[in-house]
Amino acid sequence: MGKERWRRVGSALWRSVAVWAVSTVTMLALAGILPDFRLQSTDGDSATSIAVTAALGAGAFGVLSSVVWPLLVRALLLVPALVLGVLVFFLNGSLLLLALRLDPSGQSEAAPETAVVVAAVMSAVASATGGALAVRDDDAYRRRLYRLSDRRRGQGPPPGALTTPGTVFLQLDGVGHDVLVDAIGRGLMPTVAAWLGDGPGARTTHRLAPWRTDWSSQTGASQLGILHGSNHDIPAFRWYEKDTQEIVVCNRPTSAAELQRRAIEHTGDGGLLTVDGASRGNLFSGGAEQLALVLSVAARRGKENRSRAGYFAYFSDPANAVRTALSFVADVGREIGESTRARIRKQRPRVGRGGLYPFIRAFATVIERDVVVAAVIGDMFAGRASVYADLVAYDEVAHHSGPRSRDAEKVLQRLDRSLALIAQVTEHAPRAYRVVLLSDHGQSPGETFHARYGLGLGELVRAGCGLPVPRKARRTHSGAEARTAVRAALRRPVEERGGQHRPAAADSEPIVLASGNLGLVSFPDVPHRMSREEIDARHPALLTTLANHPGIGFVLVRSEEHGGLVLGAHGVEIPLDELDENPGPLADFGPGAADAVRRTHSFPHVADIMVNSWYDPEEGEVLAFEEQIGSHGGLGGAQGRPFLMSPLSLSPPVDAGEELVGAEQVHRVLRRWLREDDGPQVPVGADPDRQSA
Repeated sequence: MGKERWRRVGSALWRSVAVWAVSTVTMLALAGILPDFRLQSTDGDSATSIAVTAALGAGAFGVLSSVVWPLLVRALLLVPALVLGVLVFFLNGSLLLLALRLDPSGQSEAAPETAVVVAAVMSAVASATGGALAVRDDDAYRRRLYRLSDRRRGQGPPPGALTTPGTVFLQLDGVGHDVLVDAIGRGLMPTVAAWLGDGPGARTTHRLAPWRTDWSSQTGASQLGILHGSNHDIPAFRWYEKDTQEIVVCNRPTSAAELQRRAIEHTGDGGLLTVDGASRGNLFSGGAEQLALVLSVAARRGKENRSRAGYFAYFSDPANAVRTALSFVADVGREIGESTRARIRKQRPRVGRGGLYPFIRAFATVIERDVVVAAVIGDMFAGRASVYADLVAYDEVAHHSGPRSRDAEKVLQRLDRSLALIAQVTEHAPRAYRVVLLSDHGQSPGETFHARYGLGLGELVRAGCGLPVPRKARRTHSGAEARTAVRAALRRPVEERGGQHRPAAADSEPIVLASGNLGLVSFPDVPHRMSREEIDARHPALLTTLANHPGIGFVLVRSEEHGGLVLGAHGVEIPLDELDENPGPLADFGPGAADAVRRTHSFPHVADIMVNSWYDPEEGEVLAFEEQIGSHGGLGGAQGRPFLMSPLSLSPPVDAGEELVGAEQVHRVLRRWLREDDGPQVPVGADPDRQSA
């Protein structure tokens, strides 16, 4: 045992000396290249003196990076996370200037802007050197990855201490089943392909199956159902509640916290991750104790909000911080180049991608991805029983570039590399891990409703109500998840235009909200859900205008005579209980559409009028009511067909010939898998039907 300990100490010491030597050479090279960085006095020095100066400077910089940097990052946790990412360069440069000051020769100096460059290069080189040397040493590789988490090495259980397998659920946000299959076939995701036995020498370890979302095909409804077992009364991504006179938005921190509370109250169950679980990068906690970048707790203040700890876990390593910051800048440049290319080629469909969007995109594709992956790696080395993490990169890019664009394909390639890293970690973790890959929804392509018809859904509703319509239609703001994640990181409130609170008694104009290609119309001055008869009495032309518009697929309203009623073009009216025999305008939307519409109709907070856009079943296109050319939120196409990919060691998600339908059923499947092999026991709620799998 003593010899093994000394072997590890010697190996670590050797790697430290090697990194120090490479850093010294790097500093010497930079001093020869950069005019504002010198390692000698103005009168000149011998080569030996310069080398000693470089060695002392590199050593001091390495010590400061190891000791002072984590303290700086912890102190700066009060600074918004996105700002911290920008400060990385300046903090690293400051440490280099301090290291040069500590040089006893007193002859080293650098301009502040040059110090930033030198520090960034040295950190990157040191990180690459240390990583390369550690690859062949399993213990070193394990410790290096373990430092990505906010835990000390001694806290994790030793290898072999845990005999039951853990489960890691990785959600690729917005990646549809068909997109994944296509990416595998084209060689874009070799790691996923290998799991499915595709490739030379690959052994099949996983099975792939599609599942069908509810009518509200978006992260809020799907993830709440998956993590908490209920997405009851989630009619859309955003909706107006007449009893509280508030607009609820799934990715607003206060709304997410309330929706999570309602789900727990509805099921009597804390969530999928209540036993030794971790929730990373999600809208909801799933009942986990370990949290990082979880939106439902982002509105909290004080020590009880541990969500931001994920940023410290990653940025406490200066090499990681610099690498992520450089990747962030590169992705901003990549987005500017791609959007410029699309404009020059007059690509259609196309939406605006200027302003802050390049930075929002880079946050999702770089910062959030790196922090979440690091947190998952830390959870695995800590031996957590269950981990659920959401990677939002593809969803954000596909909204603006298109689900099958070249830009989105590159994001899939980078996500596959993250999956490969996590797969490597399974070989070093203290317990066996089963990796389950899934998505919460897909995305359907198509131009926006505004681009095709020159007006938005809000303007169409106003015209049908006989209200004045502005000459210039206002475009509906995109509701992509990454935008709110950035705002939460910046500690800025996330509010809808017009405010969260609407005084119903003073405003009789309709509230029109969009969730992808799903629109919701509510009349705030009427305290109950208006019936078709009431709407016709107030606005005789409204429902006819909507149902007959070529960009509208169908309309759902409540009828005093028939209950739920689906309206289509040319006067088509079909009660909900007759849709199975006569689907009418729902025929193009595929199997299960009628059940999805009937379920949403039963929700207490469904809008007065629910509007689903036109859908082309041949091309798979929809018309988004938001500014998105890849959208999700309603019925139609790939948005409602995500995937579930599970190890063969787990039981099949459903029996042969059956279909996996709805996020709540996915929750029951995942919970069953956690119970298999004597895994963690999820608390059982009061409803026995909800516990069956």
